[in-house]
Amino acid sequence: MNCGVLSSFGKKLIRRRDLDLSNEQSSFARCLTTLDLIALGVGSTLGAGVYVLAGEFAKEKAGPSIVLCFLAAALSSVLAGLCYAEFGARVPKTGSAYLYSYVTVGEIWAFTTGWNLILSYVLGTASVARAWSSNFDDIIGNHIKNFFIERVNIKVENVLAEYPDFFALLLVLLLTVLLAVGVSESALVNKVFTAVNLLVLAFVILSGFLKGDLKNWYLTLEDYNLTSNASGSVGEFGSGGFAPFGFSGVAAGAAACFYAFVGFDCIATTGEEAKNPQRSIPIGIIVSLLVCFVAYFGVSAALTLMMPYFLLNKDSPLPAAFGHVVWEPARYIVSVGSLCALSTSLLGSMFPMPRVIYAMAEDGLLFKFLASVNKRTKTPLIATIVSGIVSAIMAFLFELKVLVELMSIGTLLAYSLVAACVVILRYQPERPNCSFKTTEMVKLNKEDNEKTDTDLQVTMTKNDKFSIRNLVSQSSDVPTKTSGRIVYGCVSVISILFIFMCVILGQKLGDILTGSPIWITVLSLLSAASAAVTFIIWKQPESKTHLSFKVPALPMLPLFSVFVNLYFMVQFTAETWIRFAIWMVLGFIIYFSYGIWNSTEEKEQSSKEGNSPAIKDHSATVV
Repeated sequence: MNCGVLSSFGKKLIRRRDLDLSNEQSSFARCLTTLDLIALGVGSTLGAGVYVLAGEFAKEKAGPSIVLCFLAAALSSVLAGLCYAEFGARVPKTGSAYLYSYVTVGEIWAFTTGWNLILSYVLGTASVARAWSSNFDDIIGNHIKNFFIERVNIKVENVLAEYPDFFALLLVLLLTVLLAVGVSESALVNKVFTAVNLLVLAFVILSGFLKGDLKNWYLTLEDYNLTSNASGSVGEFGSGGFAPFGFSGVAAGAAACFYAFVGFDCIATTGEEAKNPQRSIPIGIIVSLLVCFVAYFGVSAALTLMMPYFLLNKDSPLPAAFGHVVWEPARYIVSVGSLCALSTSLLGSMFPMPRVIYAMAEDGLLFKFLASVNKRTKTPLIATIVSGIVSAIMAFLFELKVLVELMSIGTLLAYSLVAACVVILRYQPERPNCSFKTTEMVKLNKEDNEKTDTDLQVTMTKNDKFSIRNLVSQSSDVPTKTSGRIVYGCVSVISILFIFMCVILGQKLGDILTGSPIWITVLSLLSAASAAVTFIIWKQPESKTHLSFKVPALPMLPLFSVFVNLYFMVQFTAETWIRFAIWMVLGFIIYFSYGIWNSTEEKEQSSKEGNSPAIKDHSATVV
């Protein structure tokens, strides 16, 4: 009996949502073009990362090698972006990575992903709001900061900020009202600010290279002492040169710079508001990431060429850099441009958050009142207001660095799950009650469909028996239940192997580089096992479903994305992981006390189980 209860409970955790996309009706207004989505992705991504955090990371973590950090972070984001693009083409519905996980790997993983996305968007909004406030304050001479530090100092080390940021709070509330008014109005404001942002960044890159000095990439201790009037303390200087804090600094910087590329995933939440989501979402994601990479790489190079890395201003690096090269007019141009950029980034962080909350509430995993869509504005009004208030409170109280690190963990986990889901779903047979069909696909010739179904049924009958031979090679050209289970299990195994590898690389990289035979052997064995599992996945038959975009080089590219994301995750401090654990505990309390019992899938299952006895009883009465 207990085994039956546990089995039933376990099935609830991994039940998957079925979708029928042949019905394209939506509660939202379909008004966003491909250009709108590109502007949304670029605007939400080019914000605090390029105008604020680039200076902090260059000064404390990487020096001039910050350009390599952005390159590594961009690689991770592009890999994740390709995976998001495929799912955007496959499942053009509101919900982003949350919905992708629900369709592919089950309810508990879907809730985990959605809960982490909420964390990422809330903290992203709060961090950008504080960055906006800090940048504006720097322009007017830090009067706001000085006023509140003298009167209301609330600083708690590594938790609360020095002072409550009333300006950031009001800014978040103002944009919450804008988002509640309507999508088209928000998109117009976003396009205008994004255009200004790109023009300013182009100016920064060109003028930075003209005014910069290549010597700032090869500084020595003598340069440090002469420039900073230091008295021998070289903690902020490192060893000088291009990578003053070594490979570990570049790795830590890359993990931190990953935050700079967070934002493109907001495009994936527009599935029910884009005019042509299956085409616009993949194009929007790829183009916006390419634009952002060029901008980040160019700006970080210009910044470290204009000014020695150890003199960078962490709060407002670009205006300070132009002040350092005695170009005051440029300083103010950049300050105004940065406010436009941070405004679009803030809008981009706030835009997807209520849509993920709406999707989870509509599925019953969060409280149902959050799934309300306003009939006039066609927006998830209550979810927008609630998420805006929570973000405003976070911006009001918490320190920027704390928000950024905690947000990055949630985002990296969501990216990892999406990449794993791409591999799993591409090797699964089509479920008869789960249709990933658009209206065009539904119009296919009926005879061809019947022939395909017959061939699939015969193939599954021949190949659905598990054997060691099937594990390595399936003779079928189409996926079967067995091959699908093999891939599901292999992805689980390789994820565990990757976690061990990333922890070892994160903790023992120095020993490995110095030739430690023990850790080299362990790493080699884990690598060999990962390669073997990847080979098994590769030998399984792949789904032939036609999509407007597919991730290339399957399964290597998505699995490499999972590995890179996990490696970045192990770079964060224990304090950040503790805060993350607290957030997850809170989420699981909500899920196990409410979501698991009120989900749409649970109600449908209960309805089916409840109807069967009633039918039998009715039949007996008639007889």
